[in-house]
Amino acid sequence: MLLNYITWNVNPEIFHIGSLSIRWYGLLFAMSFLFGYIIMQKFFKKENLSIELLDKLTLYMFLGTIIGARLGHCFFYEPAYYLSNPLEIIKIWHGGLASHGAAIGILLALYLFSRKVKKPFLWTMDRVVIVVALAGSLIRMGNLMNSEIIGNPTTVSWAFIFERVDNIPRHPAQIYESLSYLILFVVLYRLFVKTDIAKKQGLIFSIFLVVLFIARFIIEFFKAPQVNFEKYMTYDMGQWLSLPFIVVGVVMFFVLHNKYKVKNSN
Repeated sequence: MLLNYITWNVNPEIFHIGSLSIRWYGLLFAMSFLFGYIIMQKFFKKENLSIELLDKLTLYMFLGTIIGARLGHCFFYEPAYYLSNPLEIIKIWHGGLASHGAAIGILLALYLFSRKVKKPFLWTMDRVVIVVALAGSLIRMGNLMNSEIIGNPTTVSWAFIFERVDNIPRHPAQIYESLSYLILFVVLYRLFVKTDIAKKQGLIFSIFLVVLFIARFIIEFFKAPQVNFEKYMTYDMGQWLSLPFIVVGVVMFFVLHNKYKVKNSN
């Protein structure tokens, strides 16, 4: 019966030289910034904006992502441990990054960036979220390589057996999430380059919030609990953290949609 399922036992480490280890997760994380930079470079060139401005944006993005994701994991999922061991917070190599924390970190970092360079915040977000969707897809594939963020037990024919965890067939939740983010990236990218939606500041950002976090909310039903306290929750921490983003996105979309509708009618 087990032969019907996909056995997954990929080594998270690609290779190592002495104490230096190159891992799939790190490579895919780096690729997310590289591809994001290339795509943003095209956007900036099309709008006659300087590469220096893009470099500054990339730095803000990087810091917002890393700091936000780390603090999000520490204080959303294991606050008692990290408050008791504050030095562990800076040890990112020990693992523990939360996408909701990254979202908050990116929002704050890009708000500061927008104020610094005197660009509208929504203008910045409309462009950044396109590459964030792609980054999310690549990072979830990194989680797959690490055999982490696994799904609940299942008997579906495409179930994965994560041998590094146990011998139970499970939903490949990382793939579900990665594919949903990849589709979102393709849709947003095409909207940006093929339509005039970019002239309506905030609409791309609002669509991103609604679609991404609804997808995240649904996929959480297929995930195994990430921390012990989630075992006793009807909705897990990831779902509760997704709700505010969905609400903000829906409200923002309808407010902006009505605003531009009235503006175009005048």
